Amino acid sequence: MKVDYIIVGLGLAGLAFVEQLIAAKKSFVVFEDASQTSSLVAGGVYNPVILKRFTPVWNAKEQLEVALPFYSSLEQKFHQKFDTKFVTKKVFKSIEDQNNWFMAADKPMLSEYMDPNISHQKYNGVLADFGFGQLQGSGRIDTEKLVQTYRDYLDKESKIFFEKFNYQSVKILDKGLSYEDIEANRIVFCEGFGVLQNPFFKELPIKEAKGELITIYAPELAIDFLLKSTLFVLPLGGHYFKVGATFNWKDKTSDPTLEGKIELVDKLKKVLQVPYTIVSQSAGIRPTVKDRRPLVGKHPEFQQLAVLNGLGTRGVMIAPVLAKNLFEHLENGENLDPEVDIKRFD
Repeated sequence: MKVDYIIVGLGLAGLAFVEQLIAAKKSFVVFEDASQTSSLVAGGVYNPVILKRFTPVWNAKEQLEVALPFYSSLEQKFHQKFDTKFVTKKVFKSIEDQNNWFMAADKPMLSEYMDPNISHQKYNGVLADFGFGQLQGSGRIDTEKLVQTYRDYLDKESKIFFEKFNYQSVKILDKGLSYEDIEANRIVFCEGFGVLQNPFFKELPIKEAKGELITIYAPELAIDFLLKSTLFVLPLGGHYFKVGATFNWKDKTSDPTLEGKIELVDKLKKVLQVPYTIVSQSAGIRPTVKDRRPLVGKHPEFQQLAVLNGLGTRGVMIAPVLAKNLFEHLENGENLDPEVDIKRFD
């Protein structure tokens, strides 16, 4: 078999890159062993403001200008809904919190998203003595539904192998490479924290950050916005809500834990006072980088190998724009954004 590209990993990064290949009529095959679950269990929320510090998300405007049409095109392609837009309401903890919001909302990069007025509207069971700040331009991509839909699509097209990729079978040739019985021009690794086991890119400074979420059923909670406090409460419809997330730098497994559940329940007590039932719990490993920027680029020695990784907690926003940048870099020599280029660690 001869193809232009082999893609390793089909989460958000791999999916976004495959869409670039399809648009350019490039041939490809994908290897996916379902070992990485960060895209499947992610909250999938996008918003242009870091609500912990009231600062703009890096390149948020550019990312959303690419990402939102990208997901809209996938909705049309599969005749399914993946993108749900909503308002985000930040719970203020103090007068100081309110003042910081006022100052941030007056800044040019934030004013189009942040409502300068404080909302004191009451919602049954929601603890918010100092009111809310309202944020426009946020929403959620149903990442689990999207990734599973895309995997099924590639399976029907016979373009995906559900098996572990064997790095030892890669042979670099004068032109291109071979992998078992496949000849290809390039391999792009989009394997999340699995890149730590990749002998070609194992030196990249990536860390695993485990995140856990719970889904609750709260029949007395009636909010149609994302509630952001010490955690987020995300409406799913039918009085179901996704709640998260934890950060754990020590546990390297993708298994839900009692400790994670207890942490989320304890934090939820400070946000909600309504009865609820926990209906499920999920966990995944986020690939994170020390400078909070993704890892994109070609191998320094083997130019046939490239990586698209380390998207972190904002993968739904950043994956489409970086997939496009990497594709144009590989095919047409376009410069990579220096803030994400892996050369920054040389």
